[in-house]
Amino acid sequence: MRPNLVLMQEDQVTVWNNCLKTIREHVGEQAFNTWFAPIKPLRLVNNTLTIQVPSQFFYEWLEEHFVYILRKAIDAEIGLDGKLEYSVVVDNGDRKNKPVAIKLPTAPPDKRSRTNKYQPPQNDYNGPFSFPDIEGLKTDTNLNDKYSFDTYIEGDCNRLARSAGYAVAQSPGSTSFNPLMIYGGVGLGKTHLVQAIGNEIKRKQGHKFVVYVSSEKFTSQFIEALKNNNVQKFTNFYLQVEALILDDVQFLAGKEKTQEIFFHIFNHLQQSGKQIIMTSDCPPSDLHGLTERLLSRFKWGLTADLQTPDFETRIAIIERKLQAEGLNLPFEVVEYLAYNVDTNIRELEGTLISLVAHASLDKQEISLSLAKNILKNIVQNNVPEVDIDHIIKTVSRHFNVSLPDLKSKSRKKEVVVPRQIAMYFAKEYTQHSLKAIGYHFGGRDHATVIHACRSVQEMVKVNGKFSAEVKNLQNQFQGKKYSR
Repeated sequence: MRPNLVLMQEDQVTVWNNCLKTIREHVGEQAFNTWFAPIKPLRLVNNTLTIQVPSQFFYEWLEEHFVYILRKAIDAEIGLDGKLEYSVVVDNGDRKNKPVAIKLPTAPPDKRSRTNKYQPPQNDYNGPFSFPDIEGLKTDTNLNDKYSFDTYIEGDCNRLARSAGYAVAQSPGSTSFNPLMIYGGVGLGKTHLVQAIGNEIKRKQGHKFVVYVSSEKFTSQFIEALKNNNVQKFTNFYLQVEALILDDVQFLAGKEKTQEIFFHIFNHLQQSGKQIIMTSDCPPSDLHGLTERLLSRFKWGLTADLQTPDFETRIAIIERKLQAEGLNLPFEVVEYLAYNVDTNIRELEGTLISLVAHASLDKQEISLSLAKNILKNIVQNNVPEVDIDHIIKTVSRHFNVSLPDLKSKSRKKEVVVPRQIAMYFAKEYTQHSLKAIGYHFGGRDHATVIHACRSVQEMVKVNGKFSAEVKNLQNQFQGKKYSR
């Protein structure tokens, strides 16, 4: 039995490879790679060749656009009595369940196709290079060269997303991160990261057809295609993409027809081993207005979030921006910006640009006092009046300890206690992270800040004199907590 099975398998592969030679003569390279390269020959029994295609949509497209050339290829290899049968994958399955496929016979061929010379269908579209009639559907990838992994600062806030994105860029469609969903709030670098992925794919594999498109642009293209009866061309364009980047997928909410067409495109690309990358302002579980079957597919690969950058990452972002612009700012100004603009990267960069612009127009050197004066209207919604500098100076005067000593590594009790109190109030009266507070006290880590806060809380409970000292300082800060 085994030799016969092996022979049968070799026959089906040989027959299909010969069919592909005939097909290649009549279709363009892009169409061949899109529609015929993914097909797998399964068996050849009683003059019936069974081929596996990745989706129902794939099957329908072959039957509508390429049935004639398929008939010609089958006639040449099996004979006029040869038949073609499709095995259509309708469910990819999972670790516990096998993939599910259905069998479909080929549509009855036109009798003339056996004798007449093959002519491609009039509206057949073989590649993106012949598709100028729908607004916006050009061969341009829409990628911006300024976005790259070199200019994307890595930190705790984005490490997983960046690492996954880099892995995808090195081997698009071949990792388990397909689709790759990047989500996060406004201005956290989603677009930068996904465009960096696209640019890296083009740099490493220039032959890859990569397209970046916002969901709004995708929707407007689809509406234009509907108006001009060009939905098939619209669909075929995106089916030939080898790495599709769809930005702000949440804006597909409520657009049922657009979701339907994207569902088919998603299925085809994913099942054909093509890479899909998406961004959203929230995780798939929180997306509303999208169909369940679409949401379920978003969860097939990897979902990674981008968080607000921490203090160190914000400093690195500012310094990289300054380097790119050929600018040089005092480090105390860089620190000031990093401490006080902690909402998102876009606002941080915008604040830096405003500072440089004001200084240039006023023809002044940028100093900390100038930065505070010029930017107080910009950052006033982010900076508490009780900042770390104010706390340190107040505690320093109260205990008669110098500022350098508070930030030093001295373990003397007369220094350690004021330092711990200053850390305690920094945590209570500012919105900075523990890591940022520790950085301001000589580069100490967050564990040291936690220990300091606990020590102060415990001493307040058991030591009346110590409690009075803390209360005295608290009265100086009272009324200013979180004031704007």
